[in-house]
Amino acid sequence: MTDKTTAQHRAARPLARVRALPPWSLVAAGVLAGGVLGGTYGALKTPVYTATSYVVAVPAEGSDPAAALGFAQAYGRVATQLAVLGDAQVWAGVPARTLRSNVSTATSPDAPMVAVTATSSRPDVAADMANAVSRALTRHADDSVKSTHVRLRQFARAVEPAAPSSASPALTGLVGTAAGGLLGGMLLLVRPRRPGQPGTPAASLPGPAVAVETRGTL
Repeated sequence: MTDKTTAQHRAARPLARVRALPPWSLVAAGVLAGGVLGGTYGALKTPVYTATSYVVAVPAEGSDPAAALGFAQAYGRVATQLAVLGDAQVWAGVPARTLRSNVSTATSPDAPMVAVTATSSRPDVAADMANAVSRALTRHADDSVKSTHVRLRQFARAVEPAAPSSASPALTGLVGTAAGGLLGGMLLLVRPRRPGQPGTPAASLPGPAVAVETRGTL
């Protein structure tokens, strides 16, 4: 046996082992691996806490009440600008760049309200950041009340969240299990089949020999 033939036999052994595995083993392995990896990721990942405070736009005396809704939309857009975050960082105890990357705002088209949401790995810091930005935004609105005729008032303070808002290890494990099962099913579709299994092309057999008569020419 030549070296080339020996190498071909060695390369064919793993393929033969894969073919010998029962069909359900690939799906089971994918489910198990996905569940373990997903649960481990959820357990090791740093939890994220979310806190939200609310401020409401109030029209000043003698001004148009409909203007409050428009200014609430405007204040929602400027809440994460440096002019506001520069003041908020003093009360939050974190740099302005941390506030910029971890604070977001949302407004409603029907109500003159601004929601300020902050996320952090610590629940107390998340609440402090949300309240600090709301406080700074309210002060900036008060400084411009003579021109806008709209004030901002605190509607609800942010409180320390009791539980993280990030996915739990059980949820990440469930997602990993589903993904692993899907991957195992895909591998099952491309898995080489053993001879004789349904869908395996049968070996071609030689047909009967056909005698061809040749005649010489005169």
